[in-house]
Amino acid sequence: MSTTPRFIHLRLHTEYSLLEGAMRLKKLPGLCANMDMPAVAVTDSNNMFAALEFSVSAQGAGVQPIMGCQVDFHYDEAAGDEAIAPLVLLAQNEAGYENLMKLNSCLYLRGDGSLPHVIIEELERHAEGLICLTGGPDGPVGRLLQAGRAPLAEALVARLAKAYPTRLYIELQRHPGENGQPEAERLTERGHVEMAYAMGLPLVATNDVYFPNKEMFEAHDAMLCVAEGAYVDQSGPRRRLTPEHYLKTPQEMATLFADLPEALENTVEIARRCAFGCYRRDPILPKFADDEVAELRRMANAGLQARLAVIPHAASVEDYQKRLDFELGIIEGMGFPGYFLIVADFIQWAKDHDIPVGPGRGSGAGSLVAYALTITDLDPLRYSLLFERFLNPERVSMPDFDIDFCMDRREEVIRYVQDKYGRDRVGQIITFGALLSKAAVRDIGRVLQMPYGQVDRLSKMIPVEGVKPVSIEQALAQEERLREEARREEVVERLLNYGMKVEGLLRNASTHAAGVVIGDRPLDALVPLYQDPRSDMPATQFNMKWVEQAGLVKFDFLGLKTLTVIQNAIDQIKGGGRHLHQAADGATLYEPPEGAVDDIGQIPLDDDKTYELYARAKTVAVFQVESSGMMDALKRMKPTCIEDIVALVALYRPGPMENIPTYCEVKNGVKERESVHPLIDHILEETQGIIVYQEQVMQIAQVMAGYSLGGADLLRRAMGKKIKEAMDAERPKFEKGAAENGVDKKKASEVFDLLEKFANYGFNKSHAAAYAVVSYQTAWLKANHPVEFMAGVMNCDIHLTDKLAVYFEEVKKGLGLDWLPPCVNRSEARFIVRDGVLHYGLGALKNVGVEAMRLITQARGDKPFATLYDFARRVDLKKIGKRPLEMLARAGAFDELDRNRRRVFDSLEGLMNYSAAIHEQRNSNQVSLFGEAGDDLPEPRIMPVEDWLPAERLTEEFRAVGFYLSGHPLDDYMAALKRKDVKTLDEVEMLARGGACIAKLAGVVAGRQERKSARGNRFAFVQLSDTTGGYEVTMFSETLEKSRDYLETGSQVVVTVEATSESDQLKLLARSVSPIDTVVADAGAMGLRIFVESPGAVETVARVLARAQEAARNAARGPVRFCLVDQGLPGEVEMDAGQEFAVNPQIKGAIKSLDGVWDVEDI
Repeated sequence: MSTTPRFIHLRLHTEYSLLEGAMRLKKLPGLCANMDMPAVAVTDSNNMFAALEFSVSAQGAGVQPIMGCQVDFHYDEAAGDEAIAPLVLLAQNEAGYENLMKLNSCLYLRGDGSLPHVIIEELERHAEGLICLTGGPDGPVGRLLQAGRAPLAEALVARLAKAYPTRLYIELQRHPGENGQPEAERLTERGHVEMAYAMGLPLVATNDVYFPNKEMFEAHDAMLCVAEGAYVDQSGPRRRLTPEHYLKTPQEMATLFADLPEALENTVEIARRCAFGCYRRDPILPKFADDEVAELRRMANAGLQARLAVIPHAASVEDYQKRLDFELGIIEGMGFPGYFLIVADFIQWAKDHDIPVGPGRGSGAGSLVAYALTITDLDPLRYSLLFERFLNPERVSMPDFDIDFCMDRREEVIRYVQDKYGRDRVGQIITFGALLSKAAVRDIGRVLQMPYGQVDRLSKMIPVEGVKPVSIEQALAQEERLREEARREEVVERLLNYGMKVEGLLRNASTHAAGVVIGDRPLDALVPLYQDPRSDMPATQFNMKWVEQAGLVKFDFLGLKTLTVIQNAIDQIKGGGRHLHQAADGATLYEPPEGAVDDIGQIPLDDDKTYELYARAKTVAVFQVESSGMMDALKRMKPTCIEDIVALVALYRPGPMENIPTYCEVKNGVKERESVHPLIDHILEETQGIIVYQEQVMQIAQVMAGYSLGGADLLRRAMGKKIKEAMDAERPKFEKGAAENGVDKKKASEVFDLLEKFANYGFNKSHAAAYAVVSYQTAWLKANHPVEFMAGVMNCDIHLTDKLAVYFEEVKKGLGLDWLPPCVNRSEARFIVRDGVLHYGLGALKNVGVEAMRLITQARGDKPFATLYDFARRVDLKKIGKRPLEMLARAGAFDELDRNRRRVFDSLEGLMNYSAAIHEQRNSNQVSLFGEAGDDLPEPRIMPVEDWLPAERLTEEFRAVGFYLSGHPLDDYMAALKRKDVKTLDEVEMLARGGACIAKLAGVVAGRQERKSARGNRFAFVQLSDTTGGYEVTMFSETLEKSRDYLETGSQVVVTVEATSESDQLKLLARSVSPIDTVVADAGAMGLRIFVESPGAVETVARVLARAQEAARNAARGPVRFCLVDQGLPGEVEMDAGQEFAVNPQIKGAIKSLDGVWDVEDI
């Protein structure tokens, strides 16, 4: 680098100026070094998100960081939001940096809903240690000059000069284009220079950098449009920069300001004055008690005695006490008593307020102190969990408890922590969303005004790997269709080009779902703060990685839905008048300990029914074991104890999965257990001779090679992270220790190699054990209280239609439970169990909302609605809205008031107006002469219309529920399909168990996902359903190309499949697809038996049959019989129509929908 730099950039926007800056922070130090610039400032707009990351990375690369921020300043409060313009503030020293953090709080924590800004009094209050640049042509001074208000501009500069004595600089910018300088610069430069000379203030030159080079200008311009909701080519005003707003070299800046050399020199002077970079701190915790060590000892010892009084002992009381004293010694030595006390306090508060708390997961469950303090609910001696896996005395790092709370009540615990430590000392943690390739294509496509359909199609062409889409560059390499579109249309090429340049930049800020920090002082003394407009709690401006390095300690308040499921199921059981230990038939399931009735933590871990449920893999909705792969493993394993479930949770991951067959075979006596070495075989006994857990790696090193557990944890970490130097140093140490225990070098080396392999993907046993216990609790509830469990599960996913479909299938088919459809007179807003029957929740329908449905159930009270008019009088339908009412009508929720769903649907408008008039009268306290409010209003006329045909009725029901509830569109086709040898799903499952077979299956298409294989061939997964359940078929390219037109959602098809059964899992491969009507067209004659409730219906049926003769001349003919059902008749009277009629599934459906027709059967 040259000894005397000519220019330093003091105004620069990284990607942390969201959707505004495009200077990538990681590349910035390298770019500065390349242009011999020894220092650089980062001044993101209204934030310091990057401060610590920038400071650390720049110093690491040998570049001096200048800590800064561009803040929006409200320079004329009388003028409203128009009078907000940016100033640049740079920190000279630590006091300046602290003031910069305080000003960031001023930006966001006003609480009045205004845009982020600071006012002059705040600048004056927090001016110490800060250098101020006036903001250039578009800063407050520049704006006043542009508006011809020079006296006001001078007054403002004078006030700023007083606030920042010798630290205020008049900022100049020059961005000349083809037409000379931009207007704002032309109008203000002279005024700025004259004012500086007149007031004796120094000048400074900046370039307001937004992107690295000129080539980025157009893509950056499109990104600005995304931020503002504007279009690139719009003629109206929008924010525009110039191609000159790039990272210019000192030489370019020197040429630009050759006439004002002092403006350049002052950039270097400012860089010399700013001698502070923000730094990492050791963890800082709030003080919990005067003597935290004594308090922790007292609480831990008392807690252990309380635990030992009720739990079965896994070791002697002396062993428990010895372990507790050992752990306390380490916790005290590391200085963490406060951490344990803080966590124990908020968990105890949650438990005292009946908020479900998980058993604790992560390595923290290995601590007996945590168990004694009720932070965790797993006895570490019972599960052989190691404390050193959590806190290693040989490697000091912060402990980290991941605490699960019931999702619905997690916020209450956070509020308690805020109230206890002070709202200014507790904060959430910020997270940033990046502009990934698919979103970049959609956003840029919109601002280029491309048709939505085209942009959507292009976005869908980008493949997804795992959970993230691949980059645009990778997508172009992989997808011929995308390359073809770019070749064909220039605008597509432009879109992808822009997209490539902006993808990966940051798009938005939100808050971390679980992390909360607690400080010993106001947080903005340590980190800058931000507030999400949707939250009432401040968040740190540093993300998870950097906030801990800034000295704040993170506590994880995780919301675990399963805890809410368990609580909901227990509430349903208690709502039915039973306790957790009482079965529906009155039998006692177990004897609960005193004071622990309805405590899920006290259920027996040896329940045969639960392990049978696991062994048969009936685990839909059971935590951790819902996937088909898990079900597969369960069938092979046939678990008989909780240790099996712990092992399965640990093994079911890429890598360790290959050991599942060995585990199952050894467990079930099919294969001999292999001995590793007699010294350590007992450690692997519970896992059938396989290393499954990281804890086992540590124990083997301890027992075989004489390591301390702390040393063994270091060995495990080195192996897990594949740190070669560390492992090379450990091998001789391991072999030497093993030799002292009589193990020869060759065997010791073999064991070391084995440990090395498993340390990499061995699982943390504490974590697996905690999740296994929660899994067991859900399985126990499903085995012993199935209806209440399923109601709890469905309530927790009440807004997720896809999941409700799976759970409802389990209720109906898997468990054969009694259920009732949604009904305004029987149902509640959520799922509820009454007398062992599951009542479908009204709030589970699409687009209705649980709160809106509560208005219905509150108005109903204990008195059912008698008619639709009664419903409209008692419920304020306007508050519910037309869309939710339409969904209720489609789903049949009014069937008890009127069976004709179409008539109800069509009359909603009139009913809503009637309801609104009544409630208006009621609210204005107008008392009618005839009694109740609204009694004198005429009831709206409900028009007579024919009901929807059964197929339409089911389609409408599907639109409201998300799946078929009262029947299936294929019901009317079943007889015809049977004659064409088309099987049901249940029949195909039975056939496939006997070996691979070819079969025909009918189905309604529910969805389709197309993918591309490694070889570039297209294939698809298609979801369908028939009258016996839902299924998925795989379709390879040839079949897919031929049948794509038939595979739209809702299409009714017959699929010829190759069916195989692997471990009771049905696998279906499609051979061909045909529309269902084509298949049944020649299915031969079908006859109908029509059950009629009213004599007039016979005439209506006759008309439908006569019309059908004309419309379906080629349809096969069959007999038609009427079955008259009337109380005046001696019984059912059957009559023959006397001739044969054209009959097919559609005609059958049409007759079924007629008023007065009770049912239609095939004959």
